[in-house]
Amino acid sequence: MDLKFSERLKELRIESKLTQKQLSDKLDGKIKQSSIARWEQGERVPGLDSAKLLAEYFGVSIDYLAGLED
Repeated sequence: MDLKFSERLKELRIESKLTQKQLSDKLDGKIKQSSIARWEQGERVPGLDSAKLLAEYFGVSIDYLAGLED
C-alpha cells in the first residue's frame, strides 16, 4: 500500500495543479504539509480519517488511493 498510495496521492495533487502547501490549505489545515510530504515520499501512510478526507477532496475512493482499484 505504501508505494501505491504515495504515487496516487502525488499524481492527484499534481493533476489538480496544487503544491503540498496549497493542498493542506484547501483541507483547512486538517492535514499538514509535512504529512503530505511524508506520504508522497512513502515514509508513512495516513490514518483512516486522513485518507477519507483526501479521497473526498479528490473525488476518489479510499480503495483507489490505496491502489486496490483503478
